[in-house]
Amino acid sequence: MFATLSDRLTSTFRNLRSKGRLSEADIDATVREIRRALLDADVAVPVVRAFTGAVRERALSAEVSGALNPAQQVVKIVNDELVGVLGRETRTLRFAKTGPTVILLAGLQGAGKTTLAGKLALHLKGQGHTPLLVAADLQRPNAVTQLQVVGERAGVPVFAPHPGNQGLDDVLPAGADPVAVARAGLEAARQRHHDVLVVDTAGRLGVDGGLMQQAADIRDAVDPDEILFVIDAMIGQDAVTTAQAFADGVGFTGVVLSKLDGDARGGAALSVASVTGRPILFASTGEKLTDFEVFHPDRMASRILDMGDVLTLIEQAEKAFDAEQAERMAGKLASGQDFTLGDFLVQMQQLRNMGSIKKMFGMLPGMGQMREALDNFDEREVDRIEAIIRSMTPAERETPKIINGSRRARIAKGSGTTPAEINQLLERFDAAQKMMRTMARGGGMPAMGGMGSLPGSGKKSRGRQAPAPARKAKGKSGNPAKRAEQERLGAQRPAAPAGSAFGLGAGAAQEPEGVDPSALQLPAGLDRFLRR
Repeated sequence: MFATLSDRLTSTFRNLRSKGRLSEADIDATVREIRRALLDADVAVPVVRAFTGAVRERALSAEVSGALNPAQQVVKIVNDELVGVLGRETRTLRFAKTGPTVILLAGLQGAGKTTLAGKLALHLKGQGHTPLLVAADLQRPNAVTQLQVVGERAGVPVFAPHPGNQGLDDVLPAGADPVAVARAGLEAARQRHHDVLVVDTAGRLGVDGGLMQQAADIRDAVDPDEILFVIDAMIGQDAVTTAQAFADGVGFTGVVLSKLDGDARGGAALSVASVTGRPILFASTGEKLTDFEVFHPDRMASRILDMGDVLTLIEQAEKAFDAEQAERMAGKLASGQDFTLGDFLVQMQQLRNMGSIKKMFGMLPGMGQMREALDNFDEREVDRIEAIIRSMTPAERETPKIINGSRRARIAKGSGTTPAEINQLLERFDAAQKMMRTMARGGGMPAMGGMGSLPGSGKKSRGRQAPAPARKAKGKSGNPAKRAEQERLGAQRPAAPAGSAFGLGAGAAQEPEGVDPSALQLPAGLDRFLRR
């Protein structure tokens, strides 16, 4: 969502890095570009004015003029102010000390409240809570049925005593009372010992008195500990007006941004926290129930400025990867066993559990420069690789070298690919297998100084080694007469002391006693090299 804004800000800062000192004109030009980028991103005008004013004031102060790298200092100032606009600190849910914690969801129709109720329930379930969903949206057609489906997918029970509107018109059925349903849901949570109650309320296509009154009545009936305002992050400037109307009519304690994976300009995320003074608690980043994360202002600011979000990436990896499986893999490699295609399949499945590969790469610092390559990345390639490996026999996964032409044809037919694609996979896997062998020997990554891939540093080189090829001594002349003179001068050098690199003792250079050099039987002409 913040791709355009991130590219604009990154380009602005890139122009500053070539300057060793920043003048007032440079700072004004930078602030002007930041203002344009924020306005193009649909950030509210009051927020833009306050943001750029604070950046300019700090950029003209001594903290920039006295810095060794003024450009980096300006980036730090923008990052700090951006964190402030997004809420400054991360805030989590406040749970009740006694009884079930009641969380009321409010917002416009189409903001994604019902789906987000399931995401929030799954998130709480993963933290060890026992949530209960209450279907208090009886007006939108099939809203109750949708919540039941979402709850089933999340593995969370749904309290729905009334079927709600089953027609096509957006009207409240006769005898339907959302307030009574919410109150009965709270009583059911107490009786069934659920520690969290999530109430899904009705929305509208626009802000009106009926919506506000119904939401206020439900609020008074269940006395929620948290009122979360769910807002579509793609609605732009209307986000500020809608949020302010809900703050005045119902009141809310936190904001949840939905559809943060969209391609809109995302000004709502940069405006709502600053305008309403309420923190952003969560963000919905996709259609899956697992595409849900705690909102960290500092991490989001780092993403916008293309500085990455490594902490979130690590947290997702810790959730997705199996620690026991990782230990088994490490033990296998340490024992000298080969990394097989079966192991590769397991690792790839765990990688897919982390979510979209594009999103993971997007969390790495500096990936904004590779945005076009990321956009063109086809995540279905992972599916093709998995299909190829699953079409192999256990023996072929264990020993890929036995895969010949007929086996390739069978695997290609079974996976819906071509033999050429299988060859490419086997070539890439062979390179990965060699790297894993090197790392298992304790040599680290190959082709790096001091690592196991260098001659003489691996296990195989610890035994018998091939003799080094003979080569001409450095500095020896090709002329026989000159070479003889060089050798004569070399013989006159003092002997190496004891403990030298050649292991010679103090008297190693002296002639043994009782030996007469003239008595030695030497080839004709060689005696002239022994003259002193």
